[in-house]
Amino acid sequence: MPILTTALMLVASNVLMTLAWYWHVRKPWPLAIAILISWGIAFFEYCLAVPANRIGYAGGVTGQQLKVMQEVITLTVFGALSVFLFGEPVRWTYFAAMACLVGAVVFIFLPVE
Repeated sequence: MPILTTALMLVASNVLMTLAWYWHVRKPWPLAIAILISWGIAFFEYCLAVPANRIGYAGGVTGQQLKVMQEVITLTVFGALSVFLFGEPVRWTYFAAMACLVGAVVFIFLPVE
């Protein structure tokens, strides 16, 4: 179950990181305030991401596999939040890009032997 635990923790950490990076773009707040609040959010993101990667690696997931998982999760979370938080439209090219990323996950997890 380390891969499932890792994936779920990475999803939660990516929600926090996406919020840390983008929640403020429509706020008229001073940049310094946005940075400080984002750092506060990012602290909790790291509290999930670091153990997630350690759990995955200890459970037999390679560093390369962890990175590909992270990228796919990051783009999936960002895609969802861009639609729901910013009201940005979904284009067919997003689905095409996601299909390529899913392909990357398939390839990175294929056995080498």
